Formats: sequence, structure tokens, C-alpha cells
Amino acid sequence: MKELVLDIAKALVDNPDEVKIEESIKEDEIILKLSVSQDDMGKVIGKQGRIAKAIRTVIRSAANRENKKVSLEIV
Repeated sequence: MKELVLDIAKALVDNPDEVKIEESIKEDEIILKLSVSQDDMGKVIGKQGRIAKAIRTVIRSAANRENKKVSLEIV
């Protein structure tokens, strides 16, 4: 999951070197915290959060195939 989010985020931003993902496990859920540079924050979130919602949908469907729960937080 972490690699999937990393690939998607790096494709969207202008500064792919500043993309960082922190992974933590809370009970039965994997929580991914995505951080990008301040200039690229709008590109990851998108208008009215559409891109962020699409990234979350892709991650959840990939996690569903592995019977896992995943959530994405954009920091």
C-alpha cells in the first residue's frame, strides 16, 4: 500500500523528492500519513478534495483485495 501511494503522489507533484509516507498500524487498520511540500499540497488534494478522494478510493480497493483496512491522511 505504501508503495502505491508513493507512486501516485510522486506522479502528481512537482517536487517528488519531498514526498514522504509514514505508516502506522492501529488495531486492525493501516494508517498512511502522506506529506508533500507546501507548494504541492493543492495538487494532491485537488479541487474540493477530488484527487484526494480518488487516491483514497484506489487504496481502499487495493486493500480490499488483501482483506485489510487502510486510511490515508494528508498532512
